Amino acid sequence: MTPAVSPTVSPGMAQHWLATGRASPRLVLVVVFVALLLDNILLTVVVPIVPTFLYSTEYEGANSSVGPAQPEPSPAAPRAPPFSSVLSYFDNTTVTVWGFSSAVELPNGTGSSPPGQPPSTSPAPARGCLEGGEFLAQENIRVGLLFASKALVQLLVNPWVGLLTNRIGYHIPMFLGFTIMFLSTVMFAFSGTYTLLFIARALQGVGSSFSSVAGLGLLASVYPDDSERGSAMGIALGGLALGVLIGAPFGSIMYEFVGKASPFLVLAFLALLDGALQLCILQPSRISPESTKATPMSTLLRDPYILVAAGALCFSNMGVAMLEPTLPIWMLQTMCSPQWQLGMAFLPASISYLIGTNLFGILANRMGRWLCSMIGMAMVGISLLCVPLATNIYGLIGPNAGLGFAIGMVDSSMMPIMGYLVDLRHTSVYGTVYAIADVAFCMGFAIGPSTGGAIVRALGFPWLMVIVGVLNVAYAPLCWLLRSPPAAEEKMAILSQECPMQPKSYTPKEALREFPLTEESDGEAENVE
Repeated sequence: MTPAVSPTVSPGMAQHWLATGRASPRLVLVVVFVALLLDNILLTVVVPIVPTFLYSTEYEGANSSVGPAQPEPSPAAPRAPPFSSVLSYFDNTTVTVWGFSSAVELPNGTGSSPPGQPPSTSPAPARGCLEGGEFLAQENIRVGLLFASKALVQLLVNPWVGLLTNRIGYHIPMFLGFTIMFLSTVMFAFSGTYTLLFIARALQGVGSSFSSVAGLGLLASVYPDDSERGSAMGIALGGLALGVLIGAPFGSIMYEFVGKASPFLVLAFLALLDGALQLCILQPSRISPESTKATPMSTLLRDPYILVAAGALCFSNMGVAMLEPTLPIWMLQTMCSPQWQLGMAFLPASISYLIGTNLFGILANRMGRWLCSMIGMAMVGISLLCVPLATNIYGLIGPNAGLGFAIGMVDSSMMPIMGYLVDLRHTSVYGTVYAIADVAFCMGFAIGPSTGGAIVRALGFPWLMVIVGVLNVAYAPLCWLLRSPPAAEEKMAILSQECPMQPKSYTPKEALREFPLTEESDGEAENVE
């Protein structure tokens, strides 16, 4: 009998598989999906961790170090936990009473206070609630600034990343984004102070800028057809939604039962796998600049239709951005929620966002993206108005689910519209316009947390929800302007027989040489010339 020969994979077969993979837009979609997934897991995994971590390290640590020393009990009496202290007039020693935190009436009618001073009438905190109301109010602002630092840095870096992608292509910036995000994740794992956490969050903003701008621009270039692009954007935003879905519950459970560093070390390992995937698919050492000169950013920023779309992205995401730092602290103060519930409160919003982005990535093109975004913004406002009505975590399910679904409607409509507007009115180069889209997204996540904490301290959490909810409802009618945007004069001939928002590919032939990335494709392009 001849022994069975095990199949072997030759280097030539492996190279052929990689070349075929690099030519596939679907694998590019997978790379962008994974990059957005990991970036947004890291974005939200800190939401339930930071407030309780700072409380335990700063407030409780300070109280334990400066608290007054308790008098030593007599040798005959066993040492008991100091739940409350009652001054006895019989032997003038401190007696510990179990289970009480307020003044206790003694059998002889005397109280816990010395003669001439009335007993304390301050109510005891509810069971399970955190003490230190002033510290928690101040923490609203500090946590909000920490969360906003990522978006603020991303806001500043995005325009430069957009210009960089026009010069060297999308692949090197994508890999730079992975590298910076990995460093940020490791820094989060081992940071023990507010300052180090702030630096790690800001560093994440730099990496996120490279990943999101380059990733969305890359998708727009490999999916030139407007209908296919909308579906691909919906799938990619599904990665963003899945990251938001996993992040907060994953962070709260791991922090509660394993430790602070554990969720970040898991993310660091997954980031290494993402880097290996990018090395195989994107060849980040290769420079591939755009063959068509991009429209200047100043011109795009003067386009009113691009500004309307960017405003919809900004204000709709500002609602959830304000919830991230303020909702956990509000739950700690009013619901006395355990730590694991702080992340689980965002679970309905994340699940519904995942459903909304995938559903309306296809459906929005049929019903009209302008209409989809207008309905979504109105739903965002109504959902935010309902959040303060909740009295426990179950009351948050409905408003948060509606909020996530509505933001999914807006994001899955506005991202393809940004690419469509560039095709329709400008040059079909997408790095700059998606830098603007990401700037709008980041403005929501920068303004929201940084101002939300201050508004909560001045007016209260319910008024914060009223303000941002009314703002979204008032902005929603502006989406009607995107119903039929006019084309640029040089493209009027192309659209003379077409409906305004009919799927159409306007990408010039030269711009399609971004993909495939195989060696054979370069030779074919030279022969055509």
